[in-house]
Amino acid sequence: MLTTTKKTDIRSLDLPQLQQHFIAMQEPSYRAKQVYQWLWEKSARTFEEMSNLSKDLRKKLTENYAINVVEVNNSQFSNDHTIKNTFRLYDGNIVEGVLIPMEERMTACVSSQVGCSLTCKFCATGYMDRKRNLNADEIYDQVVLIDQQAKKNYNAPLTNIVYMGMGEPLLNYANVLKSIDRITSPDGLNMSYKRITVSTAGIAKMIKKLGDDGVKFNLAISLHAANDKKRNEIMPINEQNSLKALEEALKYYFSKTKNPVTYEYIVFNHFNDEIEDAMELAKFCKHVPCKVNLIEYNPIQFADFLNAEGDKIDAFSNYLKSQGVNTNIRRSRGKDIDAACGQLAVKEQN
Repeated sequence: MLTTTKKTDIRSLDLPQLQQHFIAMQEPSYRAKQVYQWLWEKSARTFEEMSNLSKDLRKKLTENYAINVVEVNNSQFSNDHTIKNTFRLYDGNIVEGVLIPMEERMTACVSSQVGCSLTCKFCATGYMDRKRNLNADEIYDQVVLIDQQAKKNYNAPLTNIVYMGMGEPLLNYANVLKSIDRITSPDGLNMSYKRITVSTAGIAKMIKKLGDDGVKFNLAISLHAANDKKRNEIMPINEQNSLKALEEALKYYFSKTKNPVTYEYIVFNHFNDEIEDAMELAKFCKHVPCKVNLIEYNPIQFADFLNAEGDKIDAFSNYLKSQGVNTNIRRSRGKDIDAACGQLAVKEQN
């Protein structure tokens, strides 16, 4: 009977582990450093690209190791120049990622899970089953591919990355942090931590862990309501992670990192758009230094929410500003191709 040996995912190995593998192959350990550089600095997708390795070594690596690259399955172009991608993973699963071009920045919105388990009522991904976490290299590949798109289509590199695509990043904690390490490291893509934002629905214990780990990237909280009754209604996670628990976690996080946080607040018509709601939000904003992004609601087929009226959003914003809260109104991008906030969901697998 034939037996097949599963190839090792070479990007799952850190440099010391890779060096040990090379020693076991009776290859000099400095070769591991060369391969590591090809994988993370040069974003090599095959061993054949590694031109400073001998043909014999490239053959040996190809026989024993895999580079599980992410492929662009399909791209859609919005009227506002946003590009939405479906990415095919090595196992056939699909995730989505978005390039958001603006005059002053080029932003990649990347996914961290296939699907999501949090079932937020306003988010299309929340109506999908969570199939699995993405590996760090699969998140990294999204960034590389979107950066290539930015350069090809708009002659500019990525300036910002937001972990606001499919999935809850803090439920894939280790892989998300490893991907950020590879993106920010001098022996990776060498991007600044300050250009990266991780968005969470608010998992209190993991926010505390971010504090303990002293992270340097930006943290955004999908808040959308500043009282428990309303937040429970649209975000079931709030039942186990109440606003009080979130407040305590954010105070702990700030005490450890001194990083201000961003609150994302979708303004729904006749749900959370009254001045009373703004008063509750302003009160919550006093716990730690922060800013608020007021976000347009983007309709999805599963839910019947509506975006708040423009004058309501303006009044909401003006009230927050009157209370000293740094507030921005964010206009949606890519809405016509279902690429806007809350609209990412895989409809087909081909």
